[in-house]
Amino acid sequence: MIEGIQIKVCGLTSHVDAEAADGLGADYMGFILHAKSPRNIPLGQYRSMSSRLPERKRVAVSVEPSLEEVEAMKDAGFDRFQVHFGVGFALDRLEGYSRAVGPDRLWLAPKLPAGVDVPAEWLPLAGTVVIDTFDAALFGGTGRTGDWPKFRRHRESHPGKTWILSGGLNPENVAGALAASGARFVDVNSGVESAPGVKDRERMSAFFAAVRKARTG
Repeated sequence: MIEGIQIKVCGLTSHVDAEAADGLGADYMGFILHAKSPRNIPLGQYRSMSSRLPERKRVAVSVEPSLEEVEAMKDAGFDRFQVHFGVGFALDRLEGYSRAVGPDRLWLAPKLPAGVDVPAEWLPLAGTVVIDTFDAALFGGTGRTGDWPKFRRHRESHPGKTWILSGGLNPENVAGALAASGARFVDVNSGVESAPGVKDRERMSAFFAAVRKARTG
């Protein structure tokens, strides 16, 4: 945690980058288990590197997984489960995820178009909600910033939940994002990369420094 701000470094694909994120103080490390993502890491590959990873909380990031896939992620030892899905996704599927891993470990990451808020019936299912930039074709990974006032509205309306700001964050804009959104938990991915799935140590370091400066002045 950096001056009261939690940070998740997502899209990790290597032990080297995971060590770098750990050394900078990342609270969570995210691994994307989605074949269409350029940062996809197959579950078998994750298992092979798992024992050498730093002792940070690990997040399995998936898109509308089956319950069998969620169980496999549990068996692989992930600590949290970030599930991306469209707004028309079946409520009973979300309820199934919640039962499978428990609300405290489930992170909902809905794809919310402009003007659409997180439905009230989703909130009891998870303790954490990720608000990412909307894209009609993509589930995250857009590299574009999102609706920061919308994030603030959700966070202030439901203070009992953990709200994670994601989407296009980088060393240059994270201070503005924190100020505009009121976020206390941020998720960074492409903004600290030299190529998809390859983290840039200097940009990661600059991101953490920018968060610290934003909080301390």
